[in-house]
Amino acid sequence: MKAHHLNMNKNARYFAQQSKMIDQAKTHFMGNFPDFLPIENAYTHIGMFLGWIIDNNLYSEYFEDESEIQIYRFKNREISCTILSEIWDGYLGNDLLNEIGVSFTKSYYQGGKYYDDYNVYLAKNYASMYHVDDSWSNYEIIAKRISERFEEWKSARRFS
Repeated sequence: MKAHHLNMNKNARYFAQQSKMIDQAKTHFMGNFPDFLPIENAYTHIGMFLGWIIDNNLYSEYFEDESEIQIYRFKNREISCTILSEIWDGYLGNDLLNEIGVSFTKSYYQGGKYYDDYNVYLAKNYASMYHVDDSWSNYEIIAKRISERFEEWKSARRFS
């Protein structure tokens, strides 16, 4: 009976974690990922979004407590988007975001618009989204587009 109870708690923790997860690099490099690219390329798109979250202060207290130094280093462009994502094992979850961040991410990222924008603005001339370079110029391009989408999202919320 006790082993069954422990197994139920383990399952409950697993499902609680899954409900928080928005994206994870592992699901990309274990899936339809080009064999000849470095695994780090599976982290880039997640890191760019997380970087935008940081630059717009839409992260949670938990994320700030756990990553204060990385937040500082990212804002000062001392670590790249890929490294930022790698620090969190390629994980992007609701627990890293504040309330507004969660709501916007649910609409934009989980709604598929982020991938659409990433492909149109960064990956259109590449074989896949995983071929996009982790560069500050690419980050600025997608960050500008995310900011536009964020403003549209905020405007739509005011009138609904």
